[in-house]
Amino acid sequence: MKDVPVKIRHRNTWLVTTMGISPAGFVIPAPISREVPLASIIDLAEKHRTLIVTTKEEIETTLKIKSVDKVLNILKKLILNSCHAFRIVAYFKLMAGRSGVHARDTAWEKGTVVVVSTGIWFVTRSRQVCVPLAGVKAIELAKTNVKGTLTDMIQINYSRSGHAITGQVLCPLPALQEFYAFLKGATRGMEIHESELDASDRQVAMLIYSGVDSRGIENMVNIPPKQLDAIYDKILNLGIAEVVATRRELQLTTKGVSFITNITESGKK
Repeated sequence: MKDVPVKIRHRNTWLVTTMGISPAGFVIPAPISREVPLASIIDLAEKHRTLIVTTKEEIETTLKIKSVDKVLNILKKLILNSCHAFRIVAYFKLMAGRSGVHARDTAWEKGTVVVVSTGIWFVTRSRQVCVPLAGVKAIELAKTNVKGTLTDMIQINYSRSGHAITGQVLCPLPALQEFYAFLKGATRGMEIHESELDASDRQVAMLIYSGVDSRGIENMVNIPPKQLDAIYDKILNLGIAEVVATRRELQLTTKGVSFITNITESGKK
């Protein structure tokens, strides 16, 4: 067993400690005093350089772990290799873009694709990339040209922070079909039907996708801020967007009005 430095969220504070890791699991010392078998882990997510590990033994619990990048990468690989998940060995590539324009000539990588409760992880020797299931827009069977031969693949379209990303997965056909069926089952109920958004809602969503800010959307769609806020609420409730900044609306106080009046009069002199 190897000890690594970590910070673990415990009783609303970050506890600085060391954690024992092995191919079987983690050992967290007092005051937490807990063993975590890797096989009990059902979900792994990462947010703001914090690993969010969900386990399920008698009850479902969540651990939040911080550390340096090297340790986090070791923990992610260890968890993804042995946690309770669907996994296949495959070739894959992720093509990022903005406003529907994707990078081309991205190389195929060989690794493991691991599906946990809330995400699809693409794992190689050097990196681990997660596609949150909540951000997936479409999963479909498609064809790609491999050395002059049309070959079946799975294409996963998703978005993150205004970027459109396409993931493509290649593996032998029986495994590909099994993986496709599993993904469709895992994302069932996450699809958004057009009837859930009216024409204005869809126009706003398209402008968000194109990187237009709130003031720009108000001017382009010709709607007041309160109506835009209502559309934002609808889009947020459907889980197809997230808040990245909050705009504040200000009104001058009496002191502020007096200040502006004074500097205006001074400018006239």
